[in-house]
Amino acid sequence: MMVNEVQSNKGRMFKSDDSSSDGSQGSSRSSTPGPDADRLQEKMRRRIESGDKWFSLEFFPPRTAGGAVNLISRFDHMAVGGPLFIDVTWHPAGDPGSDKETSSMTIASTAVNYCGLETLLHITCCNQTKDQITQHLHKARHLRLKNLLALRGDPMGDEWKTEEDGFNYAGDLVKHIRSEFNDYFTICVAGYPTGHPECDCYEEDLRHLKAKGYHSLRQLVKLSKLQVPQEIKDIIDPIKDNDAAIRNYGIDLATDMCKVLLESGLVPGLHFYTLNREVATVEILKRLRLWTEDPRRALPWTISANPKRKVEDVRPIFWASRQKSYIYRTQDWDEFPNGRWGNSSSPAFGELNDYYLFYLNNNCSKEELLKMWGEELVDEKSIFDVFTAYITGQSNSNGKKVTCLPWNDEPLALETSLMKEELEKVNRMGILTINSQPNINARPSTDPIVGWGPEGGFVFQKAYLEFFTSAENIFTLLKVLKKYKTRVNYQIVNVKGENINNAFDMQPIAVTWGIFPGREIIQPTVVDPISFMYWKDEAFALWIEQWAKLYPTGSPSQQIIQDIHDHYYLVNLVDNDFPFENCLWQVIDDLFMLKASEKTCGSPVCELLAKP
Repeated sequence: MMVNEVQSNKGRMFKSDDSSSDGSQGSSRSSTPGPDADRLQEKMRRRIESGDKWFSLEFFPPRTAGGAVNLISRFDHMAVGGPLFIDVTWHPAGDPGSDKETSSMTIASTAVNYCGLETLLHITCCNQTKDQITQHLHKARHLRLKNLLALRGDPMGDEWKTEEDGFNYAGDLVKHIRSEFNDYFTICVAGYPTGHPECDCYEEDLRHLKAKGYHSLRQLVKLSKLQVPQEIKDIIDPIKDNDAAIRNYGIDLATDMCKVLLESGLVPGLHFYTLNREVATVEILKRLRLWTEDPRRALPWTISANPKRKVEDVRPIFWASRQKSYIYRTQDWDEFPNGRWGNSSSPAFGELNDYYLFYLNNNCSKEELLKMWGEELVDEKSIFDVFTAYITGQSNSNGKKVTCLPWNDEPLALETSLMKEELEKVNRMGILTINSQPNINARPSTDPIVGWGPEGGFVFQKAYLEFFTSAENIFTLLKVLKKYKTRVNYQIVNVKGENINNAFDMQPIAVTWGIFPGREIIQPTVVDPISFMYWKDEAFALWIEQWAKLYPTGSPSQQIIQDIHDHYYLVNLVDNDFPFENCLWQVIDDLFMLKASEKTCGSPVCELLAKP
């Protein structure tokens, strides 16, 4: 058993009790750590032994579904700084074990499975029977939650009332978890170095706090029953009405306190109570140089923290900008691809009938989306302009920047900057791109734009382009593609499933791969013709579910999007000759040159481009 002490602003200590493996299968690669190495206590142990300081973050479940959407977005933002883990609080009044978007169980599960964060779920004895607690634990296991913070919990009233057929001490809860689930869970417990203060329910009260500088500090003091030193009171009293000054002073003070703790040599890590906000916490971490925003990724996509998926290292590229959707649609798979992408017709992808699952929902309001995507659409060109504004980063005709699209809920990937001019050009012409990557030939794995994987490696990519375009353009594109023969692989499909392709035996094509010292070649993204047919259903549906539904039923704006949904095609193109200049832009140029020339019969250009 191991004890890890984490100094916190509530004086709590975490103690990690975890002594054996969960028995799950590890990867066959020799460089991949065994099952024990992935457990939270082992991650802590390695960091402590190496002297590498770490931090963790605490969040509480929001009160509304909209708040849940915002919190998941905040998880994604704060994950880039490299927290060792996050934890999610629990309180009986919030129905914490339910399937609601706002429950502790759902928030923690989303953090693990969809955001790739090592997550510690609080669970308390308060107001629960032994059977209820056991049900929660079974559910946590089903959701692949591995880490628990076992607490007695705060009383619902002024004093703790004995729980009939329940537990009255955290120690009893720990014994119950071990007796029912053996060593599946990593169990942490909390203690107070100066003794346990009997206080009101801290986490529940934090839910209702307002971010109002001096008022917030007074409330925290009242709730925690901690004494604020007089010298701090003397400083903040003159600035108590200046929220910005209070906030800045708080950041300065917290940073200084954290430096003293870290420099003492007695504190291996810091736990931050974020109050579900990010600005102050991130600023403190950056000043402490604990915020390690490394552009390199272990793989080109976010790895789920679900232990069931630990061997997964290959995915279709189509879900590159909708990774949470991909995880949702593959959550029931018994096995995940490791080393290569196999036959994706079995197992099948799950359905995505509910486009408003809160972790897939756009975190912008309807009003914000209308300002970005058009409060009223005039014609197809209105759509072209939205895509172009997203690519360029420039404001649209309303003076509003387009920061997302239905298929891309985040700002553009860094590698898009390598193709920005070309992407702008083709989107203006009605080649509506939703996914792309440049060709890369042996860039170092440490490259700040396209690098991924461990140091000392080299990464490769085939140029890839995926877009919607009109049936008229497809008719001409098929003529052009004859000229490129096997250099360009293509797949073209409409909403009805009519499929035109030159995919050889419907086999997948690796479009990203890496070579690293002492490891096999890794190919983390592929273009797979079979899974593309599953993706196309989702891709077409997003026109309606996330864009058309912003407008009144039967309105001209809605009809424009409906027509695109019904008559456009979804296309993917792969340039197989990755060491040479990307030919896909020339393919698009040829398309429009041929279209223009066909208006003048007998043109030499027409004859040249159409030649097989």
